[in-house]
Amino acid sequence: MTTDHLDRWNAHEASAEAMIPIIGRLYREKGVTILLHSRSLVNKSVISILRTHRFARQIEGEELSIEETLPFLEALSQLDLGPSKIDLGRLVMAYRTDERGLSIPEFTAAVLADITDGNKAEPQGPRDVVLYGFGRIGRLVARLLIEKVGSGNGLNLRAVVVRKGGEGDLAKRASLLRRDSVHGSFNGTIKVDAENDTIIANGNVIKFIYSDDPTTIDYTEYGIDEAILIDNTGKWRDRKGLSQHLRPGIAKVVLTAPGKGDVPNIVHGVNHRGLDLSEQIVSCASCTTNAIVPPLKAMDDEYGIVRGHVETVHSFTNDQNLLDNFHKADRRGRSAPFNLVLTETGAASAVAKAMPDFKAKITGNSIRVPTPDVSVAILNLQLQRETTSTEVLEYLRQVSLSGPLSRNLDYTAATDVVSSDFIGSRAASIVDANATIVDGDTVILYLWYDNEFGYSCQVVRTVQYISGIEYPTYPQLSEADSAGEVPALADAR
Repeated sequence: MTTDHLDRWNAHEASAEAMIPIIGRLYREKGVTILLHSRSLVNKSVISILRTHRFARQIEGEELSIEETLPFLEALSQLDLGPSKIDLGRLVMAYRTDERGLSIPEFTAAVLADITDGNKAEPQGPRDVVLYGFGRIGRLVARLLIEKVGSGNGLNLRAVVVRKGGEGDLAKRASLLRRDSVHGSFNGTIKVDAENDTIIANGNVIKFIYSDDPTTIDYTEYGIDEAILIDNTGKWRDRKGLSQHLRPGIAKVVLTAPGKGDVPNIVHGVNHRGLDLSEQIVSCASCTTNAIVPPLKAMDDEYGIVRGHVETVHSFTNDQNLLDNFHKADRRGRSAPFNLVLTETGAASAVAKAMPDFKAKITGNSIRVPTPDVSVAILNLQLQRETTSTEVLEYLRQVSLSGPLSRNLDYTAATDVVSSDFIGSRAASIVDANATIVDGDTVILYLWYDNEFGYSCQVVRTVQYISGIEYPTYPQLSEADSAGEVPALADAR
């Protein structure tokens, strides 16, 4: 019996183990985030790093060898880099086609000359962030912010504002951050300092401010300045209500619910770059709007959409009742874990706010189902031209792998996936290739989305953009790739 497979696996593990300290030092000491085909390798385990290398098969047609990427990472560690994002997958692909005969260190230095030595970017952060509310979305956003703070150049969660919940309030909130029935344990350590009303999570000191009224808080008293406040309560959704948060120390307000009136509704990846950065109040729209707008944008760009209907099969939320009880909305008062509940969704009408040039009429409805997380949106679209299933799926696969929607739209061709497989997905939505139906000019897309975690990732991406603390990914891609075509380096020479 041969041990070749096991020997190769052990060699792969050894290479991944060698990568981890290099990735960590680059992130903590230089603010460099290492990616592999747009997927971060920071704080990842050995197995996660190996899985990410296997993901490269979708782009290159073959698994990317970790023995091939490790020398590039070692070369990066020798460069005088500033804060940036560097994609090992792009580096390897560019090196494979380079004809100059350079060594890996020589090639890496040449390709990254624009961000090394005297050309390196200076740190832009950190930027203070305050959470107003600490519910399902608030705690997931907190996890993401804590995860990102290691380099000291990003978003810094300084405080959480909540109403006092009685004796032991802080310990209970720390426990909810530490353990989650759906999303598992917090990745790190949490300490409670009850005397100072603070939680220390992975070294981040987070002040808990107890208040029933946003107009009574002076955030500068806590050393907070020019902060972005994320209101995840949904209590106020118009400009007048959200303006109450613009207190001393707060520069901008971001709402994690659909905004009303003239509040801009932003779906990261689609319309965030059109946002006026002087705007003080912004909405991240809803989880379902974030799920359907990226694929709608992709399909409209390529095929043109005449009309469509979206049906969301949505996990129940804490807005519903455990047992039958009064609710101001029709049907939502009925027991959530016992029923399928037909209800409305505002996602269809919200499309126009995120895509003002989108002319097609989109209708929508929703069914709440007895699962705690992960939903599916079914998009039934009439296109301006006929197409085939093969063409649509290849197009959406490429959109998910490169271009402006690659962080927002994912793709799966797995045959046995079910909703729980997408818990923890960072995409706004995931195209299910095997469920897709194409008949002439009619296309039906099934889009999975983690309506909690995936949406929270979209919120953090939007806050990151608003903060102004963003660094481009290197090596940079050509304009063709930015449009969603097959990856190609802009100029590796």
